[in-house]
Amino acid sequence: MGDKANAHPGAAGRAATADHPASVRNVVLVGHSGSGKTTLVEALALTAGAVNRAGRVEDGTSVSDYDDIEHRQQRSVQLSLVPVEWGGYKINILDTPGYADFVGELRAGLRAADAALFVVSAAEGAEGITGATRMVWEECAAVGMPRAIVVTHLESARADFTEMTRCCAEAFGADDPDAVLPLYLPLHGEQGPDGHAPVTGLIGLLSQRVFDYASGERKESEPGEDQLPVIQEARNKLIEGIIAESEDESLMDRYLGGEAIDHKTLVEDLERAVARGIFHPVLAAAPAAEGARQGIGTVELLELITGGFPTPLEHPAPAVTTPAGKPRPALTCDPEGPLAAEVVKTASDPYVGRISLVRVFSGTLRPDETVHVSGHGLADRGHEDHDVDERVGALSAPFGKQQRTLSQCIAGDLACVAKLSRAETGDTLSAKDDPLLMEPWDMPDPLLPLAIQAHSKADEDKLSQGLSRLVAEDPTMRLEHNQDTHQVVLWCLGEAHADVALERLRNRYGVQVDLVPHKVSLRETFANKSAGRGRHVKQSGGHGQFAICEIEVEPLPGGSGIEFVDKVVGGAVPRQFIPSVEKGIRAQAAKGVAAGYPLIDVRVTLLDGKAHSVDSSDAAFQTAGALALREASADATIHLLEPVAEVQVLVGDEHVGSVMSDLSGRRGRVVGTEQAPGGRTLVRAEVPEIEIGRYAVDLRSLSQGTARFSRSYARHEPMPAQLSQKIREQAQDTA
Repeated sequence: MGDKANAHPGAAGRAATADHPASVRNVVLVGHSGSGKTTLVEALALTAGAVNRAGRVEDGTSVSDYDDIEHRQQRSVQLSLVPVEWGGYKINILDTPGYADFVGELRAGLRAADAALFVVSAAEGAEGITGATRMVWEECAAVGMPRAIVVTHLESARADFTEMTRCCAEAFGADDPDAVLPLYLPLHGEQGPDGHAPVTGLIGLLSQRVFDYASGERKESEPGEDQLPVIQEARNKLIEGIIAESEDESLMDRYLGGEAIDHKTLVEDLERAVARGIFHPVLAAAPAAEGARQGIGTVELLELITGGFPTPLEHPAPAVTTPAGKPRPALTCDPEGPLAAEVVKTASDPYVGRISLVRVFSGTLRPDETVHVSGHGLADRGHEDHDVDERVGALSAPFGKQQRTLSQCIAGDLACVAKLSRAETGDTLSAKDDPLLMEPWDMPDPLLPLAIQAHSKADEDKLSQGLSRLVAEDPTMRLEHNQDTHQVVLWCLGEAHADVALERLRNRYGVQVDLVPHKVSLRETFANKSAGRGRHVKQSGGHGQFAICEIEVEPLPGGSGIEFVDKVVGGAVPRQFIPSVEKGIRAQAAKGVAAGYPLIDVRVTLLDGKAHSVDSSDAAFQTAGALALREASADATIHLLEPVAEVQVLVGDEHVGSVMSDLSGRRGRVVGTEQAPGGRTLVRAEVPEIEIGRYAVDLRSLSQGTARFSRSYARHEPMPAQLSQKIREQAQDTA
């Protein structure tokens, strides 16, 4: 940031440690898949001395070796932590997946971090700044999180740093384009035969110094005469942008009066503006040359992180209450304060067991102490609320597949905790004699259903445990045991999310499952009034069975359920058997009368019947009641009712037409639209649930990944006759 050339890198082979929150920096990398985040993390680790020139730690693994699934799928699927040391600071670098299906991992990274680096690819131009990336930027802006931008892939022949900077200002600086400006310009080497001039270093605009990486080491020099005009134009714009955000209101007047503002003042004002989240510098990065110790721009990035990003002391902690909900005073980032930590990620290691990545917001976490685990309000997703004491295992810092032992984890820092068997992602760890519960972060709602069944009897025995461990790791999954359809449904964020879930079940927990078509919870109802007679008379020696009842069935408004009315006169059905008739009718209604779906919204009136003084019984009248309902349905028109969802789609204005047309094609009714901030529209519609089973996938394709939607149950209503008939025929074929 300040063009310091004398920073002291950390050493490979030992865990980066922190003894005070002021020496910690927590930064999360954000960007779409393929933008170069993981490559950048490896380059930063190389420059910081945490890995060797081959990008390997001492056991020969890469710093980014985390999950076998990531290797097989060739993409990041989970949040990863790489701690490094630079200039006396511990930097916790949080690398997040760029694919939209793993936004839960991104949200966890944002929760654990104090600042964000947005990584964009110069090779992709404006297309490299996706709508999803813009939405994350807006989320960070809403909470005032400091942000900077890193332009990668400068080695590409199509890379244009100046154009990419303009695109960033347009995408991220809607309110103030002058708050998104470069701190450095790329230094280009000689043109090759293809006319492409590779980037060999950077030019510092504030220091007006050249930092050349061509030799494999960062070398500093004066700029050439031919470079000064370009430097001066960009430098003046940068200075004006810094001064415009300065807390010193006299600085602009002095600058406009012709006074030269000294370098130290500019750097200090820049660092304050970045830390306050009101100025967003653009930097450049390129991979290290063969055998080089430093990647281009990595020193400058590390300087920005340590000099411009805030310490944990400056980042407000989440609100806390007691587990019972009683408010507690706001936490401060004090190692001596009450213990308050949060599990931001849960993983399973085949050898170590469950490992929890924890951010400590207050107090100090130590190994082998007993803590209270409070959680976490996601019972509707198959995650139990927790209110238990657990013993903390070993503390460690992850590095690739290694775990380096830590003696403690202070407020503001992150660490991995072993053997927390009950704690899940989102849970709070606190002192056992002073339990706390942190306000949860926003979890995306999984909207893609995956109906599964065990492949074999052996898998059936392991399925429940495997699923419970799977959802414990990932709070964006929801496990449903549907009582109506008798299906086990795993709700995911998208197809890639579902693929990872199935692979983890298969390879990590040894459970093979088969996918089956997802069923929606249909219902049946009478469309018109009908009557039925149930006669259950059997005589075969000894006690017989005798029960006759006559009923009338009529439809009721939606939401009425089953209403039973007794209009028997003269004791035709003895008083003690009337509840038996009702019980039989309700049991048959639960089984359905046409296609095997529950019957709802009818009034059943018991009008008459007959009994026998010896042979009538509770069981006989239950059977007669069921038979009467079946006979009434045979002479009536039965409607199949399908669930209808209220759907809200937030979509960019340019895609509104496509979204509304698609909803209509799904038998949806658009009930309203309204303008939303950021050039977006909120479309409200009612759509049959049977039509939106894969809407999470289809909407992403329709909107190029920029739209999102929510759904909630509205009501059941009659299906179209043609579709209803098809379902009845399928029910008969499987009967």
